[in-house]
Amino acid sequence: MEILLLMPIILSFILCFYIMPIWIKKCRQTGLLWEDMNKHSHPKNVAASGGLIVVLSFILGTFVYIAIRTFIFKETDNISLKIFSMVSVLLILAITGLTDDMLGWKNKGLSKRSRVLMALLASVPLMVINVGVSKINFPFLGNIDIGLLYPLFLVPLAIVGTSTTYNFLAGFNGLETGQGIIILTFLSIIAVITGSSWLALIGLIMVSSLIAFYLYNKFPAKVFPGDILTYSIGALIAIMAILGNFEKIALFIFIPYIIETILKLRGKLNKSSFGIPDKDNNLKIPYNKIYGLTHLSIFILSHLKNKVKEKHVTYLIYLFQIIICLLSLIIFRSYLFS
Repeated sequence: MEILLLMPIILSFILCFYIMPIWIKKCRQTGLLWEDMNKHSHPKNVAASGGLIVVLSFILGTFVYIAIRTFIFKETDNISLKIFSMVSVLLILAITGLTDDMLGWKNKGLSKRSRVLMALLASVPLMVINVGVSKINFPFLGNIDIGLLYPLFLVPLAIVGTSTTYNFLAGFNGLETGQGIIILTFLSIIAVITGSSWLALIGLIMVSSLIAFYLYNKFPAKVFPGDILTYSIGALIAIMAILGNFEKIALFIFIPYIIETILKLRGKLNKSSFGIPDKDNNLKIPYNKIYGLTHLSIFILSHLKNKVKEKHVTYLIYLFQIIICLLSLIIFRSYLFS
């Protein structure tokens, strides 16, 4: 009967795959289109906020999983409560992201303060059920139980940090989606290794929805994810780390986003991630300095080949993320395989 657990994963993929063309068509009919900034002349022909369909597909798939646990496997533990809290977090952030999308990035969308406040609000469902393990291993000090400081401070800090900074490394066809697939697949594997198979399944439900979306979001993109998806993916990374008690691993594989944040702060969060496309859509660095990993990727690729295409930049960042994930298996092998 455990084969039934594949149903939520398959359902999430099918829903996203078949509803997304309808969303793209409706966006074209209503003019809800965004500019493709890494293409020459910035054509305004890409459907906006496709992440809405991804999040809805994920939530429906998750509800099917809860139904299977409840009615077929007769589970009576508190895992369903944790899942509902997780969904509540993502819904609040999805509303925040959609609002930000509708206001438009060129109009600067929601203020930075508003995004942080909404992310703090989104973390409340996890805080009130006291998720996670409050014992933390500090260097030279050993395990220390920080008590309520964990759910009341570290949990919201993690949600705010990941949901807001995951949005920084973006702006290239397929980049945010592909990164989400890589990171959440890896965290799902970690969840299985550490004995949280239910959490792995939740991660794979989102991954299946992202794979379906990637087919429309990859170069050349027909639809963009929008902040509604980037906020949700970022938060889900933090949630999986908290619920699975592998925060250190998640923090390590988030290194590309930590670097991206540092580079963005160098530009006072005002520099865009896009390249400058010529008439053949070859990219050049838009500034004299590097203000993001996309700029660094263009710089590196320009020294390796004559023509730098948008998809090459995306693939290089994918490779960097995969290397980071593999390194984490080596660094944390004693924790994972003890």
